[in-house]
Amino acid sequence: MHREQEQLSLADALRRQRPGGKRGLEQIDAVLDWAAPARLLRETLHAGRRGRPAYDPLAMFKALLLGELHGLSDAALEEELWDRESFRRFAGFPAAEPIPDHTTLCRFRSALREAGLHDALFAELQEQLAARGLSLKAGRAALDATLVDAQASRKRVDSARGPSDPDAAFTRSRGKHRYGYKAHLNVDLDSLLILAAELTPANVNETTIADQLLTGRERSVHADRAYDTAAREALYAELRISYAIMRRGNRHHPLPEWERQRNRRLHRVRMPMEGVFGVLKRCYGYRRVRFFNLARNRCQLLLLCFAYNLRRAAQLTAA
Repeated sequence: MHREQEQLSLADALRRQRPGGKRGLEQIDAVLDWAAPARLLRETLHAGRRGRPAYDPLAMFKALLLGELHGLSDAALEEELWDRESFRRFAGFPAAEPIPDHTTLCRFRSALREAGLHDALFAELQEQLAARGLSLKAGRAALDATLVDAQASRKRVDSARGPSDPDAAFTRSRGKHRYGYKAHLNVDLDSLLILAAELTPANVNETTIADQLLTGRERSVHADRAYDTAAREALYAELRISYAIMRRGNRHHPLPEWERQRNRRLHRVRMPMEGVFGVLKRCYGYRRVRFFNLARNRCQLLLLCFAYNLRRAAQLTAA
């Protein structure tokens, strides 16, 4: 019985291959040289007293990326891996072997986070994209942040019960209280690839961690008025980065007309940055975090940015 199912799977795989080059997941898979991530995963996760895991860590990592690409929970990802041969082929699970269940996928993500591999793998992706000339070719970057609701139920600010997510926080946005986190991104304005990402509680001001997002390869940095500080302007001058941040006036020192015109020009230049947040929220469902603490949600954000960059790089190379 198993032999017959395997033969049908092989026939189905051959039938599904389309002429005219790579399509879909095959195109995304071709973006990255997976040898370095595979070596990093196997050297780190295979070292220990528990011995060799039952599933190949690269296949497990690519399965998590599939979940981010399609906005799937671990349980839904397990079902799709069973049902969709293209998912199994992208991840690299042999047809004759069982698919990991959703608890195994969850434990693997935890092991990835505890080993700090989400940061190392994202850095490896950035190196490969830069080596191929896909990111920061012109050196124009943009900084911005967006609010993401907590997974926990929203509560009133003056509620007697404490919040159920210990790391989420309240903030006020457009006259409404929001409870959750803030995702901070550094984006290449020309390729729209994500260069760096960080997650904080929602009440953390954008300007406090903006400098941590710099990669060292930026020639100019664009941002809105929230990022305008004298200290940052001095830092950029020292780093020889063009200060393309919109100026912020106040009641006692309003901006002159020429600076208001400068702000309007810079606003038009940095507008594509808003599209990246739109894609993450509309296409990937990143309006609400998935977990209940900062460490787990930060890991998920980096996996999401990794998946987004793979798809975006595939679009760039196809074009």
